[in-house]
Amino acid sequence: MSKEKDKNKKTFNVKILYRRACLIVYDVISVVLASYMAILMRYEFAIDAIPSHFMTPIERIMPFNILITLVVFYFFHLYSSLWAYAGETELQNIVVSCSISTVLHGIGLQFFKISSQPVPKSYYFMYLFLLVTCIFASRFSYRFFRSLKHRQQNKKNRTSVMVIGAGEAANVIIKEIVNSNFSTMVIKCIIDDDKGKWGKYIQGIKVVGGRDRIVECADVYDVDEIIVAMPSANRAEIKNILEICKDTNCRLRSLPGMYQLVNGEVNVSKLRDVEVEDLLGRDPVSVDMDSILGYVQNKVVLVTGGGGSIGSELCRQIASHRPKQLVIVDIYENSVYDIQQELKVTHPELDMVVLIASVRNTNRMNYICSKYKPDIVYHAAAHKHVPLMEDSPTEAIKNNVFGTFKTAQAAAMSGVQRFVMISTDKAVNPTNIMGASKRICEMIIQTFDKHYDTEFVAVRFGNVLGSNGSVIPLFRKQIEAGGPVTVTHPDIIRYFMTIPEAVSLVLQAGAYAKGGEIFVLDMGEPVRILDLAENLIKLSGYRVGEDIKIEFTGLRPGEKLYEELLMDEEGLQDTANSMIHIGRPIELDEQEFFAQLKELKDECQIENSDIRPLIKKIVKTYHSEEE
Repeated sequence: MSKEKDKNKKTFNVKILYRRACLIVYDVISVVLASYMAILMRYEFAIDAIPSHFMTPIERIMPFNILITLVVFYFFHLYSSLWAYAGETELQNIVVSCSISTVLHGIGLQFFKISSQPVPKSYYFMYLFLLVTCIFASRFSYRFFRSLKHRQQNKKNRTSVMVIGAGEAANVIIKEIVNSNFSTMVIKCIIDDDKGKWGKYIQGIKVVGGRDRIVECADVYDVDEIIVAMPSANRAEIKNILEICKDTNCRLRSLPGMYQLVNGEVNVSKLRDVEVEDLLGRDPVSVDMDSILGYVQNKVVLVTGGGGSIGSELCRQIASHRPKQLVIVDIYENSVYDIQQELKVTHPELDMVVLIASVRNTNRMNYICSKYKPDIVYHAAAHKHVPLMEDSPTEAIKNNVFGTFKTAQAAAMSGVQRFVMISTDKAVNPTNIMGASKRICEMIIQTFDKHYDTEFVAVRFGNVLGSNGSVIPLFRKQIEAGGPVTVTHPDIIRYFMTIPEAVSLVLQAGAYAKGGEIFVLDMGEPVRILDLAENLIKLSGYRVGEDIKIEFTGLRPGEKLYEELLMDEEGLQDTANSMIHIGRPIELDEQEFFAQLKELKDECQIENSDIRPLIKKIVKTYHSEEE
């Protein structure tokens, strides 16, 4: 192995020596050529007109001039630079070294002059110009031919690109693509709604018109990919642009946001695929970060289900608000390990404790709460998959209902200030076990709030885009497999929000909590799942029904056509944040409720699968599919 390395090293050294020898020979020829051509140009190429007292000193000093020039070039790294990546610094080195060589050449001519007349001053300027030209040509031609070679190699795989937006961000992106040796992208045209820019050019690429020409130009220029370079545009405008782009069957990519432009981080590597979230058509929800910081900062915060999609995002955002300590609890070691490693990198200063535990284990939860004494608990641990819970109803009750009961009790007994439970819109008029179990959890929270000093609240919201078990990851996998994409019903609708948005509002609601509230997040307009599927197919660059088919599989057990966020009898109260509302608590008979819970627990322990009638007694609004 070592012999092979030595052989490769020798080969590499020979190549370097060969290239440097070639450059030295070339430079010698350049000095000779520049010397003779400069004096010839001075006398308009009339050799006979050149006085001997000018030509003789130039010829006599030639060997010294060559030697001195080579030494100067050596000290300015003209024989050791990587000319494949030559840029402004290398160009400066060429100009400065040639200038120094010219000055020394002039000094030398003064010693070798054979008459009182000095060499014409124009000779030196011509000599410098010719020398710089020759040296520049030798060094930068390597980069040019190398670039040409790569572009020819990439030509077979080149991607035709349309850029939307003719601002500063677009200029930076286009410049990088045009000047790149390795990019396979070729910018064909630019779209911008500013009529003053139509017909103008950016980096040699024409602005061909406004958004009304997107579909036409995508066809005319045979565009494969569209880059939306509008980081300062609002979500509504981006949505309108993307709605047009979807009809082109091109891959869609965009810049993350305006802050990238401000920070000077706009480049091709920052481009991302357009996501379904971009088609929600609304700006991200705003939260009062000061109020969140005020009650999380310097507090011990415990998050159950910390490895899940909601739980992990809770951990990320809590970590950024400088808690005294973050205790992450989850039963699944792989997912909680991922968030642990992430936070170690992003927040190395964070005092973090990661524990494997089940919320169903009374002693374990009591031990954790008594040892770490959390000030705030976010309870995100739950079984959430509706069809799976329909097949395993007792597990849904054990984990969701009694896991919440035991965790809440442990929190209350250890003096937790605030307990925030993550609920769901499926708890409203539930038609499935999962939703009914969450409604019981809300009832537990409201009841506990009356008997303990801990402020118990619940936060209810709809589906979050990209969460574990949501339709987006499923659709993506189906599209990658070539389809079909399965939708349960053509009219099914859901409320959607991004995970960071939902978690920000959960933190805000926690700051508003006084105890006993069910906070309801405003999820915006409902979205048809069919539209979501079609958009995702189009954003992936496929045609609906041709490249990727959509199949309707029928509603799954316990599934509704639509979800409600608020029960009819709850009413609605506003908060300081227009995206957060409070549902009025429903009165219940506590003695009867706890008796029913005990009965439900006993039935689950003996694995009685027919617990729906008992759940119906507890949650009067629950209607199972079997009824």
